[in-house]
Amino acid sequence: MRRKHWMVLLVLGLFILACKKDNPIKEEIEKFLGFVKPSNFPEPVYNLANNPVTKEGFELGRSLFYEPRLSRNNTISCGSCHIQSAAFTQHGHDVSHGIDDRLGTRNSPPIMNLAWNKAFMWGGGVFDLDLQPIVPITTHEEMDESLENVLAKLRLLPKYTSLFKNAFGTEEINTARFMKALSQFMIMCISSSSKYDQVMRKENGAVFTADEQEGYVLFKDKCASCHSEPLFTDGSFRNNGLGISPINDQGLYTATLQETDKYKFKVPSLRNLQFTAPYMHDGRFLTLAGVLEHYNAEVQHTPNLDPVLNVSGKLGIGLTEAQKTKLTAFLATLNDPAFINNALLAEQ
Repeated sequence: MRRKHWMVLLVLGLFILACKKDNPIKEEIEKFLGFVKPSNFPEPVYNLANNPVTKEGFELGRSLFYEPRLSRNNTISCGSCHIQSAAFTQHGHDVSHGIDDRLGTRNSPPIMNLAWNKAFMWGGGVFDLDLQPIVPITTHEEMDESLENVLAKLRLLPKYTSLFKNAFGTEEINTARFMKALSQFMIMCISSSSKYDQVMRKENGAVFTADEQEGYVLFKDKCASCHSEPLFTDGSFRNNGLGISPINDQGLYTATLQETDKYKFKVPSLRNLQFTAPYMHDGRFLTLAGVLEHYNAEVQHTPNLDPVLNVSGKLGIGLTEAQKTKLTAFLATLNDPAFINNALLAEQ
């Protein structure tokens, strides 16, 4: 009997230990600290005073982000086109895939460091993160749903009446609360643990290799005017000399109707390039080597071409093969495995 007693205790102990190990998200939530600005980042532009991140608001936003009922036929969630393992892009897809396998016209941009963004989407048109989800929810090629229907569906689910009450004090489910909760999740998608970040913050003894350091010098000379540190985008819209696409996507012009904005697209961040292929607004380049070759030798002259790519009549940035190798080595230091494996951001 005594032997059986100890066996039961041993099995019970192992079971409890296994349960603890199998629930990393719960453990992370218990350590939830809210929004914390990385020390090497500037102040965020998102107004956190109007929507402070709470544990309950974040949990609601995360559930909404992965909720397929946001789409008309209840099959597509935000997380369908913004996949964490791909730095919240749709890796391998040149353009986004919506309900009924409809194809969009642009590549799914990453969801990261959005608290430092003033404008959203490749072609602009939205300047408030709290409003941005309206576009994919209502776009025919994406979720093809109305916000009214989304809220009606959520109100039928006890799970959401409970989550909204936890986050906002009452069970009321309305547009403002819905948007604020999604924003709370998205602004917590912070990528700031790359080797580059560790070097800049002098953490863990991190230092660049010789090739990475030379690549960093090249980057600051050839790329930083558009892809400024530490976010690796200046958030602007520029014409980078791409050939006109078959659908003649005119970029920012579609939002402003200003001739000077034709074929301008938002400058993307260079963080996490290892996980976010294909590249450009329409996913036309499958590899980083293809992107560098474009900027090196394939920039096309157009009336709106950005001046940094047309210096004294010379198009492109002019890199040797050796320089491409070193620049690529530096860009690899911007990859952030901790971000794509952060259990706090994963679907439950």
